[in-house]
Amino acid sequence: MMSKLSINLNALADNYAYIQSRIGAHCTAGAAVKANGYGLGMVRVSEALHKAGCNDFFVATLEEGIKLRAALSDANIACLNGLMKGREAEYVAHSLTPILGSLDEINRWQQCAQDQDNGLAAIIHIDTGMNRHGLPPNELSALYDAPDLLSGLNVKTVMSHFACADEPDHPMNHAQYQKFTDAMTHFKVITPHAKYSLCNSSGIFLSDAYHLDMVRSGMALYGLNPTPEKPNPMQNVVELNVPILQLKTADKQATAGYNATYRFDNSERLAIVALGYADGFHRSLSNNGALYYNGVRCPVRGRVSMDLTIIDISAVPESDAPHVGDMVQVIGAHQTADALAHDAGTIGYEVLTSLLGNRASRFTRNYIS
Repeated sequence: MMSKLSINLNALADNYAYIQSRIGAHCTAGAAVKANGYGLGMVRVSEALHKAGCNDFFVATLEEGIKLRAALSDANIACLNGLMKGREAEYVAHSLTPILGSLDEINRWQQCAQDQDNGLAAIIHIDTGMNRHGLPPNELSALYDAPDLLSGLNVKTVMSHFACADEPDHPMNHAQYQKFTDAMTHFKVITPHAKYSLCNSSGIFLSDAYHLDMVRSGMALYGLNPTPEKPNPMQNVVELNVPILQLKTADKQATAGYNATYRFDNSERLAIVALGYADGFHRSLSNNGALYYNGVRCPVRGRVSMDLTIIDISAVPESDAPHVGDMVQVIGAHQTADALAHDAGTIGYEVLTSLLGNRASRFTRNYIS
């Protein structure tokens, strides 16, 4: 009995179309497909998005870029983690655009460009407040003073990244926008043909002014809510169901799971399901989360273990009682990844990449198109 993961590529394409309609024809919608497409399968989701009209893809690593290039020969593929030292020639060989976030990276890419007749494509990332990847203020000033540092490079885009876009009233949002527009005044002189990009998924919904030339949607494409304070405007893309391995009845005052962290006040009906933290089902859901059987909430009892989780099915009517082999829903119509993340004390990003990412070999995948 295998767990079943369904990925609706039609819903994914509809989400992309919605983002494009939200930003207008003047702006391009790029797609973040890093972390194996947020766990959904980078190549399959990228092919579906490309078919839907997307031509700008953002991966994290060089390895992801090489893999995606083998599937998409004509798309623009940019590597968010920058230019790996000693591997510069591989970016050239696979037509990958590094996102340059330091003067050292700019210098090394410029050295590669000396051997190219038409220059090398580049994206410049500036740090507007996250203190993560991106040119810090002192290096940005040095670049303004010495624009020849970019000679030989074809700067396609200048970008930054919101830190607090999922908090619409956070003052840092507008502060970052102001810093970025200040930087744009300089770059319009030294790289007059570059485009500008600031918005992630949640940033798209903050203000139309923030859209600029390109947005980089990620989580919203995969059905996570980019507007946590409002109903989710995106369609659900993922459904995950896991099988029941055993049914039993717990006696009153019996305990559940490791370390006996849950004690039953009454006799309860239980189901043991094929799901645990080895599958990316967070241990923090112990005695806290729930799965769903035919729309009925079935709480987790006891600690989530490596391969198994105990759920209480007492609320399921006897007439509709499940059998061994029946499936219970982890993510889907009755429980979104965001809702599961809330119970786990984390975010939807982590739920998707944990449940669907590297551990997903236990799940049978079905792509709906």
